[in-house]
Amino acid sequence: MQEYKENPNELLELLLEKCDRQYQEIQLLKGKLEDRTDVDALKSSYEQTISEKDEKILKLEDEVAYLRRRIWGKSSERFIKEDPQQRRIDFEGLDLLPEEQELAEAAKAEIEAFRERRVKERVKRKPVRKPLPEDLPRVEEHLYPDEIDGNMDAWTELEPEITEVLEYEPAKCYVRRIVRHKYVLKNKLSQESSPIVTASLPARYQPIARSYAGGTLLAELMINKYVNHLPFYRQIQMMKQMGVNLPPPTVNDWFKDTADLLRPLYYRLKELVLATDYIQVDETTVPVIHNEKHKTVNGYMWMVRSIMDKQLFFHYDHGSRAQKVALSLLMDFRGAMQTDGYGVYQMYEYKKGVLPLGCWAHARRKFEESLKNDRSRAEYALEQIGLLYEVEREADDKNLSCEERAKLRESHAYPIMVAFEKWLVIEYRKVLPKSPIGKAIKYCYDIYHRLSRYHLDGRYRIDNNLAENSLRGLALGRKNYLFCGNHDAAEDAAVIYSLLGCCKAADVNFRDWMVYVLGHIHDYDEDYTLDLAELLPSNWLLKKS
Repeated sequence: MQEYKENPNELLELLLEKCDRQYQEIQLLKGKLEDRTDVDALKSSYEQTISEKDEKILKLEDEVAYLRRRIWGKSSERFIKEDPQQRRIDFEGLDLLPEEQELAEAAKAEIEAFRERRVKERVKRKPVRKPLPEDLPRVEEHLYPDEIDGNMDAWTELEPEITEVLEYEPAKCYVRRIVRHKYVLKNKLSQESSPIVTASLPARYQPIARSYAGGTLLAELMINKYVNHLPFYRQIQMMKQMGVNLPPPTVNDWFKDTADLLRPLYYRLKELVLATDYIQVDETTVPVIHNEKHKTVNGYMWMVRSIMDKQLFFHYDHGSRAQKVALSLLMDFRGAMQTDGYGVYQMYEYKKGVLPLGCWAHARRKFEESLKNDRSRAEYALEQIGLLYEVEREADDKNLSCEERAKLRESHAYPIMVAFEKWLVIEYRKVLPKSPIGKAIKYCYDIYHRLSRYHLDGRYRIDNNLAENSLRGLALGRKNYLFCGNHDAAEDAAVIYSLLGCCKAADVNFRDWMVYVLGHIHDYDEDYTLDLAELLPSNWLLKKS
């Protein structure tokens, strides 16, 4: 097999020729069968030969299919200039070579040693109560023993005992009364055309034109709904308890106006995320009211996350999950794109400049679902995937750099993946294709070239979990506010979710950021020398510090 590495097409032609020869031998046996008198004896020999030939042909067909995928299935990697040290799993037949088996066993032994050390360290750790933050204001209350009452001079005071208790004071509303003073020149008082000057009203006091909603109130409403998952109607009831009556239509209008106000910043965020060279993409459902059908239907919200920049955005296109949405959304992207096994992403295997990556968490989930169907095979697969995750935990514990992580994957994860891929090929022939274990093996094998690519670069993640974590807030929200009123409301929600999601990813205080942005975003209306990207949470945090 080694001599055909340089020209795999010759190997493919050789395997096809073998298949043809086997077919010709079968036809020859058929002809001989017609000339023989001992039909029963010949029939038995014929059936045995046919069975042997069928098994051999099946094996050759598997090897041809395997080789075809190895030759043409990973062509998109060749277009990624950032990965000159790319490696690939070489095809040396379905059986593990002795050196491959040795490398896999050595890697497994070292990975299990990682796990044992980590378990021992975890046992030594004990939970410790964290002290209350020092920056919180303190209100002191002094308590004195009853025995010293009225006879203080007879006692000597020692070091007091201090107990700290965390208390909470409910939020409150107040009215900012802005008094804009007017003036006129004294010597012009008698003239009708005398100029009157009035203090201008800064936009930060009134983010939405002709509205009495201040920036702090708008921020509170948006954060409570899209971070704390409180529907507007519930917030309105909470406001009533503080003596403020907000009409629901007015609050809905504020939501639309706030989304419109932040939309230019949202578009700038999309540009920056899609300009990076490594993203994760996922999608989830969002219930939307369909007026014509008079019921709620499931729309889809797409999420794109830039891993290295810790920025993300949500995209809503009339609730569609179709291929055309992905085409328009990711049209100009170039780099590594990590997704689940959804069929829409398969087209990027053939797009120049895009390197599709798979998600091991989704592959693992398929085998977990097949435990009741075939426990032995499912447990073996889960064990191999678990070894790959142990390598990542070891890299995280040691806080390895991207280059060091890539080397650790090459020495430990790569041999495991080689052995596991060949196991998938062999075992798939032994299971029912439509059984849970058959579907799990097929799912994993069909995207194995995408699953194994994460070892090419230490920046790449083993799974798509960061993207799925970004969708959790939306999943919690839809359980509380139940639905979006229409497609426009879903698009507005995508704007708010995106910017507040960036706050969470960058560990930025939601309220401080939104109050600042609502008070300063009008500064960018006419001054085109300014870049809206300065207002994004991560940049705002750097500017603030």
